[in-house]
Amino acid sequence: MSISDTVNHQVILSSRPVGIPQAEHFELSEAPIPEPKDGEFLVRNKFLSVDPAMRGWTNAAKNYSEPVAIGDVMRAITAGEVIASKHPDYAEGDLVVGTLGWQEYGIGNGSEIRFKVPKMDVPLSAFLGILGSNGITAYFGLLTHGEPKAGETVVVSTAAGAVGSAVGQIAKIKGCRTVGLTGSDDKVEFCKSEFGYDEAINYKTADLDAALKAACPDGVDVYFDNTSGSITDTVYNNLAIGARCVVCGTASISVWDPLPTGPRVERTLLVKRARIQGLYVFDFEDQWGAAQKDLCQWFEEGKLNYREDILDGLEHAPGSIQRLYDGENQGKLLIEI
Repeated sequence: MSISDTVNHQVILSSRPVGIPQAEHFELSEAPIPEPKDGEFLVRNKFLSVDPAMRGWTNAAKNYSEPVAIGDVMRAITAGEVIASKHPDYAEGDLVVGTLGWQEYGIGNGSEIRFKVPKMDVPLSAFLGILGSNGITAYFGLLTHGEPKAGETVVVSTAAGAVGSAVGQIAKIKGCRTVGLTGSDDKVEFCKSEFGYDEAINYKTADLDAALKAACPDGVDVYFDNTSGSITDTVYNNLAIGARCVVCGTASISVWDPLPTGPRVERTLLVKRARIQGLYVFDFEDQWGAAQKDLCQWFEEGKLNYREDILDGLEHAPGSIQRLYDGENQGKLLIEI
């Protein structure tokens, strides 16, 4: 093992946020670089992911996973290289993606690893986005829950984001018409020019209901929901008969307890014979390999594009979740170390 430093720089959760975590809820810290024991390996992280789910991981509100404990390294998906190993399945030089946290070095035993990076002429960072959990989330949410059929209209909120941009492109691959909802004119432009959306709407400046009626004259067949809130209320008013709505995220809701109220959707579901289903990508973990194989093939065929917004240095991590929710990023938000 060749390591030029003896210090593992980390970002820890120092206080519990209510709602979206701010820079003040984190602290930079140092610890000795750990040494792998039998059955373990040491990973030098190269890229750290910043994801909307991290809000849920830091808050005390009931969620699908336990909150990060105060004083612990912030949970995060990372991509890096195995630099020392006492594990038979992981060799020095292997590139891996796993949940090793906001830190320079992480110890694994295999349970934290989502996958080994396949040998492709693709930047490692792409396996934290379009070819990693974001692309896989889009894949299962759209294809398994959304069940799109060629010719149908698919509407996607946060359409320029890491998940949303993948949803739109997979829908096009499946022969659908796509309409993206996003929060700036710049993002409207690259939704259409880079991610192939047939239409894109700036929900902050448009009359969203009128714009949706114009863009979706026969109604919305599949809605991939990353926002909840008033955007979703408006989309539900424009559903087609037999619509399928996939709930992937609730980015527009800053505080979950108590939950905000909105229009009742029971009558809409009845009249439109529609379906709403929540998405948790780790329910499909045993099928990730098959999904990634399809994503990599489409990528190599030039059918999938992606954008990245990379922050240089671990010191940018504490404020990055707020940056994500403010919509300041121009693509998949990552930290390079």
